[in-house]
Amino acid sequence: MPHFLDISALSKEELRAIVDEAHARKAARVDWPKAKPDEDAPLDGHALAMIFQKNSTRTRVSFEIGMIQLGGKAIMLSANDTQLGRGETVQDTARVLSRMVDAVMIRANNHQDVLDFAEASDVPVINGLTDLSHPCQIIADIMTIEEWQGDIAGKTIAWLGDGNNVCTSLIHAAEKLDFKLRIATPADYAPRGQEVAAAKAAGADISVGTDAKAAIEGADVVVTDTWVSMGDTDKAERMAAFPPFAVNEEMMAHAAKEALFLHCLPAHRGEEVTDSVLDGPQSGAWDEAENRIHAQKAVLMWCLGKL
Repeated sequence: MPHFLDISALSKEELRAIVDEAHARKAARVDWPKAKPDEDAPLDGHALAMIFQKNSTRTRVSFEIGMIQLGGKAIMLSANDTQLGRGETVQDTARVLSRMVDAVMIRANNHQDVLDFAEASDVPVINGLTDLSHPCQIIADIMTIEEWQGDIAGKTIAWLGDGNNVCTSLIHAAEKLDFKLRIATPADYAPRGQEVAAAKAAGADISVGTDAKAAIEGADVVVTDTWVSMGDTDKAERMAAFPPFAVNEEMMAHAAKEALFLHCLPAHRGEEVTDSVLDGPQSGAWDEAENRIHAQKAVLMWCLGKL
């Protein structure tokens, strides 16, 4: 079953095919109304169920509009509105939905819930975000980098801040697409060692440290995320640890002259990034957000055997 759970599970060829499909789908829709179906409407007659245990703006809208553009339908399910919120197991929910829809996207609290759902499902399951990883976001990030700078291979990407789920998926992608990844975090907030070790063992060029300026020096792309994510309970400790990793004009000056800034959003302006960077000429954050639509479409196409 072609589940889309983590980029680490994809081959280089599969990841490249998904990104290329996202580029092509976007290029074919220049200046079109957002809800007009693609000319080929490849998912006509298909239905996607979207389960949300966490709040969402970009994930929800991009999957729903993506399905409309592909000719299909999307059904939004809050965990509190389903029997999951009343004790039904994820496995039983998976078995039921497999009889009713063609694919399921889950934005979950725990990564294990998505793995358990996928194991019990007879239709493709997409990880829309978990505490461990956020693979859909990275497809949009890769797409944005290539729009601004060409092929991502050989580029140097600096990650500053929390070694969180987005950082983990970026680590997975570094192994597949041959870019250099420099990660700088406070010591207590480094990415999971096993993810870094596995990527390095597969040939990825990744460094992890605590010096933000060393990580960003000469980088082609600078990426950050919020310091306090949904579910984090140590806000005071985080707010004390992360200020040296804030991306401001002084920090961006250490990157390459034409460096691109990315943020998956929502941003806490004045914390991990300043207004002058987020709204400045080097920011690709708004392209990145738009590209979530095209990234989701490509993931759906791959899951449903259309690539």
